[in-house]
Amino acid sequence: MNKRIKASVLLAAGLFAGLFSSAPASAQFFLKSYDFRGGPVTGLEPELGMPLPGATPAEVRAALVWNLRSALNVAALQCDFAPMLLTVDHYNAMIKDHSAELKGAFDTLNNYFVRMAKTKTAGQTAFDRFGTRTYSAFSTVSAQYGFCQTAAKVSSETNFAPRGHLGDVAVNYMREMRNSLVPYGEQQFPGAFYSRTYLLLPDFQPTCWRKGKYNIAYCGKKKG
Repeated sequence: MNKRIKASVLLAAGLFAGLFSSAPASAQFFLKSYDFRGGPVTGLEPELGMPLPGATPAEVRAALVWNLRSALNVAALQCDFAPMLLTVDHYNAMIKDHSAELKGAFDTLNNYFVRMAKTKTAGQTAFDRFGTRTYSAFSTVSAQYGFCQTAAKVSSETNFAPRGHLGDVAVNYMREMRNSLVPYGEQQFPGAFYSRTYLLLPDFQPTCWRKGKYNIAYCGKKKG
């Protein structure tokens, strides 16, 4: 191979390697994805979920765990269009490995709503409403790629977290999960991949057809 050609090939290979080197090969939708990372949270941030007035530190942590579970549950349902993300497998593994902590979070939250309500029935109704709104808050269409990519990363972290430390994953990654609900696209070449697609169809008026064939002489060329 000519030295000049060989050098060009190596240069091109290096450029493409640089574009993809910072992104996980199993979960890449863009040449360069938006960076959704955020700092640790306390659980008291109003933008993270529904407020829990009068909650104890244990109840706040339980809500964080439940928010994490809700986000990854939604991801397991919405992100299976890309099986390489493993959102379903990771979610099922989390439910199994962290079952005790998840049950503890459920019981703690249920007790909170019962404690804050006038009756036990009213408290359980409030808890059901909390769960429904928490799940719904993670449903997205326009930001699906970013959300699914982030969920794949975070759900993997839950599998490596020791039992009893799922709350630590929630503290460290709930900001990132929330950030991923904002739609962003390609970051390496923003707007460079826009293209217009035309679909050319014939005129479907009966007079434009003769014996099952389109009559160009009578109706002209197909229109877009």
